[in-house]
Amino acid sequence: MNIATLIIAAVCAYLLSGVNPAIVLSKLIYHQDIRGLGSKNPGFTNFKRVFGSKYAWFVFVLDILKSVVLCIVFGFLFQAVGLSYQFGVAYTGFFAMIGHAYPVWYRFQGGKAFLVAAAAIFFIDWRVALIATAIMLILLFTVKYMSLSVMIAALSCPITLSLFGADHWSVIVIVTMSTLLLIYRHKENIKRLREGNESKFSLSDKKKKKA
Repeated sequence: MNIATLIIAAVCAYLLSGVNPAIVLSKLIYHQDIRGLGSKNPGFTNFKRVFGSKYAWFVFVLDILKSVVLCIVFGFLFQAVGLSYQFGVAYTGFFAMIGHAYPVWYRFQGGKAFLVAAAAIFFIDWRVALIATAIMLILLFTVKYMSLSVMIAALSCPITLSLFGADHWSVIVIVTMSTLLLIYRHKENIKRLREGNESKFSLSDKKKKKA
């Protein structure tokens, strides 16, 4: 029964999280593929930078929502079969990240899975999530680099979770693996940060005027 639960959770999380709102909305509304525009990343930040805020926040909400639904459903399912709720959320969240980053629906060209991971960590331990959110926001509004803010915030998660404690050691291992996956997905951002040409984040839309 537990093996079946693990398989079902992994497959469902991967397939459902693989549906990318940024790709869907860019094609449906603008008749373009976000993967060929801007930084080519099909995520909230690039969508907002390319198309503006009008529909970008739909991408933001939908990315979070799919992770929330998956984590709640399988968290309680794991608990119902005698496994840890916290483990169920961490496990499901990890496969949701893989699905978002390497979706079979889009030839394995997906996003960086930050919002998927952010939603999952709130259901693993809200204290860890709040600390990570505070770190991210402080960095975002000071250095203004979304990628750097996200990576440092993610690195804090396995550390603070270890301090607060988890239901099982495997939860910390999975959160650590999720953090490493997220950082790996930002490898191009790391390169741009080192070269000094990473784009800065702004809440407002910056329209380019043609001369």
